[in-house]
Amino acid sequence: MGESLLPRSFMTEQGPVRSACRVVLMGGAALMALASAGAASAQQSLASIPPVPVVSAPPSDGLGQDGYYLESDLLIRDDKNQVMTARGSVEARYQGRTLRADEVVYDSKTGQVTANGHVALINEDGTAQFADHMEVDKDLKAGFARNFSARLGKGVKIAAGTAVKRNATISELNQAIYTPCEVCAEKPTPTWSVTSDKMVQDKQRQLIYYKHAVIHLWGAPILYLPLFWHPDPQADHSSGFLTPTIGYSKGRGISYQQPYLQILSPSSDVVLTPQINTNVNPFLNVDYRKRFYSGYLEARGGLTYDKQFDVRGDRFGESTFRSFILATGKFDIDDKWKWGFSAERTSDPLIFDKYHIKQVYEQRGLFTSEDHRLTSQIYATRQDQRSWFSIAAVSVQGLRVVGINTATGVANAFENTAAFPLIGPLVEGRWEPDSAILGGRLRLQGSGVMLNRSESQYGEAPYALAAYKSQSGVDSARGTVQADWRTSAIVGPGLKISPFVQARGDAYSISTYLTPEAKAAGDSAKETYTRALGVGGVDLSLPFYKALKNGGSVVLEPLAQVATGSDSSRVPVIVARNGATTYLYNEDSATLEFDETNLFQANKSPGFDLYEGGTRLNVGGRATLDLARGRGASILVGRSFRTEFDPLMPARTGLQSKSSDWIVAATVTPVAGVTAFVRTRLDSDTHDIQRIETGIDAYTSRVTGSLRYLKDELDANGNRQENFEARGQFNITKKWALTAFGQRDMVQNVWRRRDLGVAYIDECIRIDVIYQQEDRYASTATGLRLQPDRTVAVSLTLATLGNRRYGVGGRN
Repeated sequence: MGESLLPRSFMTEQGPVRSACRVVLMGGAALMALASAGAASAQQSLASIPPVPVVSAPPSDGLGQDGYYLESDLLIRDDKNQVMTARGSVEARYQGRTLRADEVVYDSKTGQVTANGHVALINEDGTAQFADHMEVDKDLKAGFARNFSARLGKGVKIAAGTAVKRNATISELNQAIYTPCEVCAEKPTPTWSVTSDKMVQDKQRQLIYYKHAVIHLWGAPILYLPLFWHPDPQADHSSGFLTPTIGYSKGRGISYQQPYLQILSPSSDVVLTPQINTNVNPFLNVDYRKRFYSGYLEARGGLTYDKQFDVRGDRFGESTFRSFILATGKFDIDDKWKWGFSAERTSDPLIFDKYHIKQVYEQRGLFTSEDHRLTSQIYATRQDQRSWFSIAAVSVQGLRVVGINTATGVANAFENTAAFPLIGPLVEGRWEPDSAILGGRLRLQGSGVMLNRSESQYGEAPYALAAYKSQSGVDSARGTVQADWRTSAIVGPGLKISPFVQARGDAYSISTYLTPEAKAAGDSAKETYTRALGVGGVDLSLPFYKALKNGGSVVLEPLAQVATGSDSSRVPVIVARNGATTYLYNEDSATLEFDETNLFQANKSPGFDLYEGGTRLNVGGRATLDLARGRGASILVGRSFRTEFDPLMPARTGLQSKSSDWIVAATVTPVAGVTAFVRTRLDSDTHDIQRIETGIDAYTSRVTGSLRYLKDELDANGNRQENFEARGQFNITKKWALTAFGQRDMVQNVWRRRDLGVAYIDECIRIDVIYQQEDRYASTATGLRLQPDRTVAVSLTLATLGNRRYGVGGRN
């Protein structure tokens, strides 16, 4: 017997639900799981997918988590056949989901739910699925939908002729199309899409499989794949192929890199990236990551078996294994103690250049690798509010080319790693008491280091002293304790007075190889040296502030520092000789530069081995202009005066004379997003530029980039430097951009590197085409030669497809 409720019938139920309504909605949820296959394929128009319907807030009917609500024009209950039918504008709500259809039929004998006509399932998260016809079994594990479509998260749209849910883990879409791109009546063709005869979602493996897949760009088919799979975009972490890169260089020929992501566990994964080259053997890159409860581990490596080859593709020598490793880890011991490490080594100094391996010389621990040098280290640190302690050991591998013949341009060697010191242990610590001492802040510090070399650095470039070649290197140990006290007070109209006192004690033990010449001169193979140093002084500043009528301000601030104490000092131990030239021990202070960063430091030396002392007066003035809308400017001008000529300060720094060189540093921001700066040192007598660094940074809606120019008449290595660098991106339109990068050595009058690229970027795709020319040293049959290495690279990044994070900085 049947029963009808009309017109416009509705039902509500609370508590345990055993009715058709609950099954209908849960069936819709199962269909949603089918839809979330993520990347599909197709023949159905994406533009025909309806927008997500607007669902008004449900009435305050007290349904709760287990209640349901059903509404329709007609509700028919057939008790004889155990069938319930809802017809006409059917709407059902359960656990935040809303199901709409022209008709919903529930067969209580079989448990099957059938929905017909304009079926729409709207989920609580704003996603929605649509179909003309839908069926779900009683266990909600299997189902079928005809003329299926969906709008999912991340802008994903899919459409299919039929959708089949085989079981709890396998779902299929037949004759389907998938895209995350914008699609509407005005733009029916997406930027990119994937079509296939069949797409299968495997939830257990978190993969999407395609049969007869075609990738389309702007509607045009560009790639056919009979079988294809990638990570499920709806999964947080899944295995599969990532975005490939195609490039060309004369040395390697056509190069294809295809990364594959393998999930090893919820906390670890590995990316295998074979680089297939037409001119040389394949190269395998491996990138492993693991997260622990207390830290993380990351390791990159690469391996090949091949001969040497130059940038022209000429191969020579014998085949051998060539490899590298770049690994790092950092772990918490407790809330104060941490430890970490980095391991950086390669068997071929040119491996990163030859195979175009990126992101090599980066900080992977306490200490950063310099360009073309690898740093391995292990360390532990402790930090709280009042103290810091660290202990570390460091080893460096040199990859730079040395022994260059300026006439022929041919080099004969790389840096000798044995001449770099093994640093360790390196211990540093500082502590400050909780309360003020004599009305000021007291800081106690200590440090110690041991350096050991297998071979003498004086037998290598830039010294290249034949008597020291392959001999024992300079070994040393240093221990330092120091105290720093400082306080400050404001007096009168705003004069800031900051007196300070610093005291330090050093102890050295140094051993070196003695040549016959050094023995004859009376040098010692091992010496110890101790010294006590101290300085006292006061910092003075008196800022004058004026507010401007239209907003902003001007600040003029005279600055001065008076300091007196121990004379300048350096370690007076001779570690090498070459005729009348003697070389004193100096491991950490050779790179001293005089600029605005240390103008008002009592000791301007960056390390311990050289100490600036005597009586000196550091003076300067600073002007700062702040305007509305992020505009402004500042300038600092100053110099240093001392009572006596100081021969221990390097002549190139401009600090030897009683009156030092002039320091000028300025920045200006004429409009928001554009900043220019200059840092320069001018000769004290002639005012000629001795060193200058200037540049512009721009971050606007159309232009992002920077310019840099550096000129140094004499750097720490005794060479003249002058170079120019430019990089940037110019947005021609909202989607098209030009990218460029250039480095020019103005001493050698050559471009070291030139890049030019074109990029297309929209909400779901990025295409980069980049041309690069880099002048680099390459191994040839006749030695190391500087050669132009030209490369063309093409990268295609598709949102949600084969890329873990779409956009700049993602892991591709």
